[in-house]
Amino acid sequence: MITYFAASKTVDFVIHGIEEYTAILIISKNPEPIREQIIAKGWGITILKGQGGYGKHGSHQDIATVLYTVITRLEISRLRTIVLELDPNAFIIQHSVDDVAGGKVKSLPMH
Repeated sequence: MITYFAASKTVDFVIHGIEEYTAILIISKNPEPIREQIIAKGWGITILKGQGGYGKHGSHQDIATVLYTVITRLEISRLRTIVLELDPNAFIIQHSVDDVAGGKVKSLPMH
């Protein structure tokens, strides 16, 4: 079983490269400090405007700011720590990204 796992990871590295990217969506009632910290760490960010899909009597009035960033899998823990320190109620969604081109994806050296 370990041999199959190692072979699977080797094939992944050959096909997709060593770095694995993860897209993170962050929905927060206080997004500005989170945005500032993401930029300070050297990560790229896109700001999306969202609208709540639920509420009293089907109301869609809640407007939310959605922060979207793509980072390496090794940076996920650092980002989650930053977000949850600034907003413990933030809604965080993450998913794997098969390919990334352009934009600001590579991380900068740690300060």
